[in-house]
Amino acid sequence: MLRNLQISDSQPSQIELTRELLLTNYLADNRPWVVAYSGGKDSTLVLQLVYELINSLSPEQRKPVYVLASDTRVEAPNVEDYLSRRITEISAHALANGLPIHAELAQPTMEQSFWVNLIGKGYPPPTRWFRWCTSKMKIKPMQTAIENVIKQYGSVILLLGTRMGESIQRSQTMSKRELSSRKLNPHTEMANALVMSPIADWSSDEVWEYLFTNNPPPWGGSHDFMLNLYRQANGGECPVVMDLNTPSCGGSRFGCWTCTVIKADKSMESFIENGEEWMKPLNTYRNWLKDIREDDARRSPLRRNGQEGNGPFIASTRKEMLQRLLVTEQQVKQSLISDEEIVEIQSQWNKDFDIMDSAFTIAEQFGREPWKILHKTQ
Repeated sequence: MLRNLQISDSQPSQIELTRELLLTNYLADNRPWVVAYSGGKDSTLVLQLVYELINSLSPEQRKPVYVLASDTRVEAPNVEDYLSRRITEISAHALANGLPIHAELAQPTMEQSFWVNLIGKGYPPPTRWFRWCTSKMKIKPMQTAIENVIKQYGSVILLLGTRMGESIQRSQTMSKRELSSRKLNPHTEMANALVMSPIADWSSDEVWEYLFTNNPPPWGGSHDFMLNLYRQANGGECPVVMDLNTPSCGGSRFGCWTCTVIKADKSMESFIENGEEWMKPLNTYRNWLKDIREDDARRSPLRRNGQEGNGPFIASTRKEMLQRLLVTEQQVKQSLISDEEIVEIQSQWNKDFDIMDSAFTIAEQFGREPWKILHKTQ
C-alpha cells in the first residue's frame, strides 16, 4: 500500500498531476527507470520527485531506479565536485535506507577524453559545425551506461528534465513527439528505451518554488550550492545531452569550462564578476583555445586521411597547449588533467611525431610524474 502520497481528486495542481503521472508509470510495468541528472534545477526536480515517490511506496512495490550524471571531465572544478558529492550522497542514503536507487557518474573513456583528442590528436577546439566533443564526451558515455541497464533488464524508461518553457526550439521539438497514453515516446537512437518528460509543462517559477520549499532534498545535503550557482551565473541550464539534436549548452551554468562553441562564455564571466575570481585562468585558457583555432599556421596542411586541408594542430602547438594547461592547473589549484590522460597523450604523440617523451618532460616541470602509472599496470 502507498504511504504519504496524496493525489487530489479536484482541480489537481501541477505537482499533483506530475506525481500521478510518475506513480501510474512506475507501477505499470517492471521496466527500471533511468533518471538523467545534470545537477541543474530541472533534472534535480525530476530526481527529487522520483525519490519522494520511491520513499512513499512499500518495499514490495519498488523497482530499480538508476541515476546517471554525465561527467565530461572538463566541467568547472566546483561543479564537478558538486556532482560527485551529490552522487555520493544519493548512493549512501539509498544504501542506508534499503532503496533500490543506484547513482553513478558516466565518464568518457580515454579515447573519448577532451584533452586526449585536443592535445593528443590535435583536434581543433569544437565549433558549432564540428561539435566532436558532444558525441564523444556526452552522448556516448551516457548511452553506454543506459545500454548496460538495458542489457540487464531488457528495456528501460528514461526520465528527462526537459520542459516546454525552456525555449521556443525545445518546445517545438517536444511538440513533435508522439506520446503514448502514458506520455512516453521511443528514444530516437536507443532500442528498448522509452522516454518520459514528467515536468514538461512546468514553468520555471514552479520549478524554483518546489526546490526552495523542499530543501533539503530527501537524500540529505542541501540545494544551497546549486541555488547559489544560479544566483551567480547568467545563461541557460545545460541539459543532459542524449542526441545531436540537442543544442550546444556552451556558456550555461553547468556546461564545460573549455567550450569554444560559443563566442564568449558569459556564464563563466558572470561567475568571475560575482566573486569567483579563481576562475579567471580557466577563462583565459578557454579564450586562447578559441583564438588559436583560427590560426592556419598552427595546423597541418594535411588532414589525418591524407587529403589537403586544415588538419590537426602541429606538434609545437600541441606541446604549448599542454604546457599552458598545466600552468592553468597550478593557478587555479585544481586538477584539470589526469595522469592517465597525459599518458594517453604521450602515446598519441609517439604515433604522430614524438620520440622524446615530450609530454612526460613537460609534466615533470610541474611536479607531475604520470609515467608512474605505467608501472602500476604492468
